[in-house]
Amino acid sequence: MNLHKKVGRLLIAGFKGTTMSPEIKRLIHEYHIGGVILFGRNIGTPQEILALTQSLQHEAKTAGYTSPLLICIDQENGVVRRLGEGTTIIPGAMLLGATHDPNQAFKAGQMTGKELKALGINWNLAPVVDINNNPKNPVIGVRSFGEDALEVTDMAKNSMLGMQESGVMTTLKHFPGHGDTSVDSHLDLPVIAHDLKRLHEVELVPFKECIAAGADAIMSAHVYFPALESQANTPATLSRSVITGLLREELGFDGVVTTDCMEMDAIAKGIGTVNGCVKAVEAGVDLVMVSHIHPLQEQSILKIVEVVENGLISEQQIDHSIERIERMIAKYTSWADIENSRELPSFIGSDAHHTEMKSIYEEGITLVSGDGQPIGPDDKVLLIYPTNEYATMVEDKRYATLSMAEKLKKVHQHVDIIEIEPSQYDRVISQVVEEAKTYDRIVALTLNAVQHPNQQQLIHQLIETGTPVDVVAIRTPYDAAQFQKANRMICTYEFTQTSFEVVAEYLVGKTQINGRLPVSIT
Repeated sequence: MNLHKKVGRLLIAGFKGTTMSPEIKRLIHEYHIGGVILFGRNIGTPQEILALTQSLQHEAKTAGYTSPLLICIDQENGVVRRLGEGTTIIPGAMLLGATHDPNQAFKAGQMTGKELKALGINWNLAPVVDINNNPKNPVIGVRSFGEDALEVTDMAKNSMLGMQESGVMTTLKHFPGHGDTSVDSHLDLPVIAHDLKRLHEVELVPFKECIAAGADAIMSAHVYFPALESQANTPATLSRSVITGLLREELGFDGVVTTDCMEMDAIAKGIGTVNGCVKAVEAGVDLVMVSHIHPLQEQSILKIVEVVENGLISEQQIDHSIERIERMIAKYTSWADIENSRELPSFIGSDAHHTEMKSIYEEGITLVSGDGQPIGPDDKVLLIYPTNEYATMVEDKRYATLSMAEKLKKVHQHVDIIEIEPSQYDRVISQVVEEAKTYDRIVALTLNAVQHPNQQQLIHQLIETGTPVDVVAIRTPYDAAQFQKANRMICTYEFTQTSFEVVAEYLVGKTQINGRLPVSIT
């Protein structure tokens, strides 16, 4: 194999569209890239997804690949969910954490893997093993199982084992921990200043345990850890002391190490994407992700080739990375496996899968405070909610708060709705409060109200009217601290359709919810 194709095996590339692009086809034939990453932009119907993954694998085989292409996706579930209509909605990490039952994490992981595998997606960029011990974290939050290191470890390990049992490669992220940051690495470089003792006692605990349990791959964090890296403002992704020293040598991990996307601003606005890819390989990673821009994908391969030819990275190191990648692929998939997976199974998105996952939602959605009565059959209900807002760049843009109205109207016949743009809250508070006085019950959804005083102000004024107000925090549970006087304060941790279905049924007394907060609120 020539050097260009060897180095190409270290690249994971993204592309636009629900069919294979000319650019990705070129990367497969010219450079034998290691794999592709799928986003919402690539996702059509289940049949279209399977057709896409089959076409990519066919192209790789035609190009002379000895083993199948890695096809990966961020299917964390919850707020980071790439699969679309026709697939099963599966609980995200913090809702699973609220069940406090690792068996539920295993079942959710198992079903995630089962549906991904059937669609031809062989590698999931999950679970998130970051410990959300910073309530102000703008990028992890409900993507984490919670704030307790041991509970996060149990949940993450079981999620990982469930996916593996279904035949899908897994990824622990974001090493060595992204939970205690107050900056989004998509936008800037976060810094975690904890000493080594603290990192070993908290952040590294789930990584150690999951490595011992058979982790396939680990994704590095674009976060600077002064305790681990002496060169100022060097993200873990680019740090040899973190990737090779800590992860490989000290923790003994010999699986695949991948970067997060190298186009994120923590890298792109610092060293730059192309030079960052070189530096990451120098640090000891096996795979670099360039998820969006084709020229940067090709330039990254060519730059790494140049550095290997100049002797700054040994060809032997590239060979070792390829060996690790090949070993991971061989454990989970083969050409025969792909050949036998041309038909779409009927279980994808089936009623049976929905029912099984719905039961987990009922165990995780949480009544935080209040013991008020359910909505009565004749009560006139006003549902108030903000339009979608995305707290981080990784969240899929296709899921709508509007679907709560649909779910509530299915179980109660007297429902009116008011939808408010987040920027409009201050202008409409008095008008909404006056209108609300004519209703028997109010249901108010919050979407990151801790960051929006106007959302808080509206709900406080609604509570003061004396009409019973059920407040539902549909993303961050930290909203719950603001509304202890509500008739009922409920946390769903995510605004997926199944979470809305369950909370709507609970509001009218048709089901029970049994979750307990996996984080502290004050």
